[in-house]
Amino acid sequence: MKAYRAAILRFVTDLEPRHAALYEEDGLLVVGPNAQGRQVVQAVGHYHDLRTRFPDLVVTHWPGRIIAPGFVDLHSHYPQTNVIGSPAEGLLPWLEKYTFPEEMRFSSSSYSTQAVQFFIEELLRQGVTTALTFATSHPVSVQAFFTEAQKHHMRLITGLCLMDRHAPPDVLNQPAAQGRLDATEQSLLDSEALIRQWHGVDRLGYAITPRFAPSCTEAQLRGAGELAAKYPDVWIQSHVAENKAEIAWARALFPASRSYLATYADFGLMRDRAIYAHCIHFDDDDRALMRDTGAAAAVCPTSNLFLGSGFFDYAGADRVGLEYGLASDVGGGTSFSPFHTMLAAYYVGREGQTKPGLSLSPQHVWWQYTAGAAQALGLDGVVGNLQPGCEADFVVLNPQATPLLARKTALASNLDELLFSMIVLGDDRLVERTVISQAI
Repeated sequence: MKAYRAAILRFVTDLEPRHAALYEEDGLLVVGPNAQGRQVVQAVGHYHDLRTRFPDLVVTHWPGRIIAPGFVDLHSHYPQTNVIGSPAEGLLPWLEKYTFPEEMRFSSSSYSTQAVQFFIEELLRQGVTTALTFATSHPVSVQAFFTEAQKHHMRLITGLCLMDRHAPPDVLNQPAAQGRLDATEQSLLDSEALIRQWHGVDRLGYAITPRFAPSCTEAQLRGAGELAAKYPDVWIQSHVAENKAEIAWARALFPASRSYLATYADFGLMRDRAIYAHCIHFDDDDRALMRDTGAAAAVCPTSNLFLGSGFFDYAGADRVGLEYGLASDVGGGTSFSPFHTMLAAYYVGREGQTKPGLSLSPQHVWWQYTAGAAQALGLDGVVGNLQPGCEADFVVLNPQATPLLARKTALASNLDELLFSMIVLGDDRLVERTVISQAI
């Protein structure tokens, strides 16, 4: 077992509000193997209360530092790292001009490998320890991702991007080499083979991944729903209600469905462990559908602001009971940094709400990128927190990392002021180290 002494941030699990944080100014975190041999939190609390319980443990002391849960990123695109900061009029022109040409390159195993190596290194540098991300429509992009993720012992989730229409040929799913199966059939067979190969291996997870409804034929969506029913413990990820032009397109393609979101329900793609990115242009019926099926929203504020898509309605989500968490949405999103994303979420909470002037508390914003995102993934009590039993993924933060941070955090008189200073002024320099739960 190992013990670490510093200030410790974690979240309560049995009190309201559910995003309330606990903060020990002089805390002790004790980690050790569980029955499966993976490092988990064995005890956490005030240093002097716990030290007598573990008198023989050597304690690593990080004075002036904060131990916090590793961040959980609910939605990104690892193949779009090179697309960050590409100017465009909106979502659909951005896809056509920048995203699809870059994703064509992921038919190459070597290109995929170097891209995912950079992506994972960047996640770790920013303190992200769990992520749900897209690959491309090329099976080698998925193989490369899982191969590299396994080397880092991270809890990462991805899947083959399903898209069999309405995109350039080189980014669509491809038919079998000998032509015995068309692209739709082959994409579903490839998805199932990847599920069997990778899902549940170490800390890896598979996500059935229709890119978005307009990119998939009815046959492909139906097949994806059948896979989701056959493998209920895998994840589902897609996009919905991000952009008004996209919504109009989806409604024209699937007129029998009540709404764009309902299209996914009609094909069996809404359940627990289903994560839908954006969820901006919803009515209460859509929110209720998300709630009742167990699906959750990945809120992508930097992407939505960058592409001019709109504002996630926090007040509407809370009123109906829609689960949600934060996401970088690289590369429509403008940063890997959870601090940049949390700050953008705060901005969104101030604008475009059904409840004008909504102010998200710093604890609430931080919860969205940790315990809240874990809960949305169905991993509550596994990652995103530092309660006993949680996997020992954590970050060590240095609130004196820059002169301005040091000046501002020194003035904090309570936890909200401390967290908000880091949200507003933080970046990768604030993350001194990232620790990943290892198997013994």
